[in-house]
Amino acid sequence: MKIPIKVLINNKEVKTMVEPRQLLVFLLRDQLRLTGTHIGCDTSSCGACTVHLDGNAVKSCTVLAVQVDGRSVHTIESMAGSALHPIQEGFKEEHGLQCGFCTPGMIMTTANLLRTCPNPSEHQIREALEGNICRCTGYHNIIKAVQYAADKLQKEVKHV
Repeated sequence: MKIPIKVLINNKEVKTMVEPRQLLVFLLRDQLRLTGTHIGCDTSSCGACTVHLDGNAVKSCTVLAVQVDGRSVHTIESMAGSALHPIQEGFKEEHGLQCGFCTPGMIMTTANLLRTCPNPSEHQIREALEGNICRCTGYHNIIKAVQYAADKLQKEVKHV
């Protein structure tokens, strides 16, 4: 038995049918073809599936699709624009990615951090990212990437 839901995904209204036990990550990837949200572990340990639900970072492998009915979801695809978002630019410029598998979750977690804490300390960055696993980088350059993005976003705010 499928259940109808209506959800705002990346600022677009989506009406669809979902199974009661279907996870949000599978709705995004399999039904809506938003494949930037990765499935890394299915146990909420890795953070590769991080999205924003009503403005807060959540692991989409821990949320049922029926729970997003009437709510707003933003995926890594919402970061797309004519130029790289400062967070994406930071990951590029500071070599904060290698294989790239964890990067969408890292970026979404970073966006949440910088929304709530625009000028985080290294400790705050490490604490925010502790739910995201990267098996390639050792995190040093990821921390630098977040600091780069925070600095750039602060400069953009000052110019407005």
